Amino acid sequence: MRLFNCTKTKDRTTGLRSAARAVNGGKLVVLPTDTVYGIGCDAFSHAGVRALLAAKGRGRDMAPPVLIGSKRALDGIASDLSAASKELIEAFWPGALTVVVRYNPTLTWDLGDTGGTVAVRMPLHPLALELLKDTGPMAVSSANKSGRPPAATAAEAKEQLGADVTVYLEAGPSEENVPSTIVDCVAEPPQVLREGALTVEQIRKIVPEVRDSDGYGPGERPEDTEPEEFPEEELGGEG
Repeated sequence: MRLFNCTKTKDRTTGLRSAARAVNGGKLVVLPTDTVYGIGCDAFSHAGVRALLAAKGRGRDMAPPVLIGSKRALDGIASDLSAASKELIEAFWPGALTVVVRYNPTLTWDLGDTGGTVAVRMPLHPLALELLKDTGPMAVSSANKSGRPPAATAAEAKEQLGADVTVYLEAGPSEENVPSTIVDCVAEPPQVLREGALTVEQIRKIVPEVRDSDGYGPGERPEDTEPEEFPEEELGGEG
């Protein structure tokens, strides 16, 4: 277990090399992203994914998302991308948007009980993108024990995850420490599963029909509907 201060050039180079080696060996690493710090492994390492879920204290019913280093990488993962998913990806990648899509059934990974779908994101963080270029797709979840707050630094993650992680990449505090927004693009119409760094309003500027996390479409929430007003004489008065 080792923590590298990637704000220093020498440690950054050594840390990235050590992290890539750990990921390729089926081990766990902690890395910064543009939202919160993540704990990750090779998405195709069955043992790595099991170790990730165990480190967080989660079961197979909470499959981790997958981070990729380029939009092109999605072509090898997803099948039958909807028009809505393509529009959202074009607008918000790299960035704080996670899209749920159907994955290619020929893939040999085992992320958990996914039902044939995967949550995918391309982060907007230079260190994360550099690592992903060396490792390929990584299964990544927030770097914290389940039920505890996400870590804002690698050092905070180390306090929670300890020796379960082989390499910690420290890049300073997360700017917002807010998770990504997740949109289910398999659903018709698409639905926000978790509102995070991107708001529903921002998502609807690209795909207007998107439903919010409660299942409401545009203008359907009770508070969006003004009560009908009647003249006082129609309501009946005192007297």
